[in-house]
Amino acid sequence: MTTTRIFYDAIAEDYAEMFAGEPGGRPRDWTVQAAFAELVNRGGGGQVADLGCGPGRTTAHLVSLGLDAFGLDLSESMLAIARRENPGLRFRQGSMLDLDIPDGALAGAVSWYSSIHTPVDRLPSLFTEFHRVLAPGAHLLLAFQSGDHPLTLDRPFGHPVRLDFERRRPERMTELLETAGFTLRSRTFREPDEQLNETSPQAFLLARKAAAAL
Repeated sequence: MTTTRIFYDAIAEDYAEMFAGEPGGRPRDWTVQAAFAELVNRGGGGQVADLGCGPGRTTAHLVSLGLDAFGLDLSESMLAIARRENPGLRFRQGSMLDLDIPDGALAGAVSWYSSIHTPVDRLPSLFTEFHRVLAPGAHLLLAFQSGDHPLTLDRPFGHPVRLDFERRRPERMTELLETAGFTLRSRTFREPDEQLNETSPQAFLLARKAAAAL
């Protein structure tokens, strides 16, 4: 977590400028977020957490879809940008692995390319924590790059930092989610878009925590 926080603290302003024209992620992927928002709203709404929110653009997009969303991130520098660009929204610092959120408090959660820095042996704990904070019947949206080998960024934008970006197999991620108590609702997969400088296929998993027994 320390390595990840230091990395994003260093590159925050450059990262935000690089993706300035993409509120909420790539436009081609907004339909996935819209489907998630529809499910949350159909279920009665409630608080939604954008876990690993970075500069807050996905948080803002979720709010534009009618969700009561707030952002959480390790990096104070990223959060400073999020608050600057979205003064009316809520952001807090914290770790996805140890959320300061009561059991069952969330109507939904989004991990938009934020689990990619979690070591594979910590993924079960991560998904168990996601499951804990979600209300029965709530949904989780997970986005990540698909593949078998990590991408390592060394000295991005000239900063003296380095970080691995893990690629995952959707099948294995589905298994881990199911072990944590989720049921997969949909799996979206697309090939990399060269116009967007993507080098890996993109995967989007929409999962649901079981509803309370009657």
